[in-house]
Amino acid sequence: MAARGPKKHLKRLNAPKHWNLGKMGGVFAPRPSQGPHKLRECLPICIVLRERLKYALTNKECMQICMERCVKIDGKVRTDHNFPAGFMDVIELEKSGDRFRLLFDTKGRFVLHRINREEAQYKLCRINKVYISQNKIPVAVTHDGRTLRYPDPDVKVNDTVKVDIATGKMSDIIKFELGCMVMLTRGRNAGRIGTLMHIERHDGSFSIVTVQDSKGNSFATRLGNVFAISSDNAPQITLPKGRGIKKTILQERAEAEARGEL
Repeated sequence: MAARGPKKHLKRLNAPKHWNLGKMGGVFAPRPSQGPHKLRECLPICIVLRERLKYALTNKECMQICMERCVKIDGKVRTDHNFPAGFMDVIELEKSGDRFRLLFDTKGRFVLHRINREEAQYKLCRINKVYISQNKIPVAVTHDGRTLRYPDPDVKVNDTVKVDIATGKMSDIIKFELGCMVMLTRGRNAGRIGTLMHIERHDGSFSIVTVQDSKGNSFATRLGNVFAISSDNAPQITLPKGRGIKKTILQERAEAEARGEL
């Protein structure tokens, strides 16, 4: 038998490591639906509800919570319990008064960062593509699959725009240039935050950027892994715990000893 259509299952061992699912917790993992984020760069709603927030014990309960229209992602009610929420998405649970933004910690794992009502009104979107559509309408495509029609002519690929969630309109532009504050969204250094120091262009291959964090550590990554969050040192969003500064394992151990955990 040949495979008929898209795959419908995901084995536990093949699930992305940053979901932090226990290896022995069953055979299967929830396979995210098709949506605005890629399969391996998202967090399905049911993992948020069951593994992170502990609001549900089973997949069935996650389904019921979603079908009761309790979960909003980017201001829209989502009843699919496998809907893929991704980087920068705002998850809102009105009944419990919870609002979270999905960001990365310095180990590249998704973290639910609690935000207030004002901050839940907008999100940052990276511009992945700018083109002229069929009817001569300029269009910008963002990292979460939005198409912004008639964008500001200054918007270029790799820039970040601030999008109002209620209207879907863009307000501010964060230009991708030297000196802007960036967060890494993929690769070994995912979740680290720093200042863009240098861009090394390689036409036909991957451009490499150098980033330096506020402690003075510098590291390099591909241009596509970088997400600008501010044009100066005041980020447009509140940052998760640790503020994107990766510690060495020795520093982590010393801090754990100081807290009396070892």
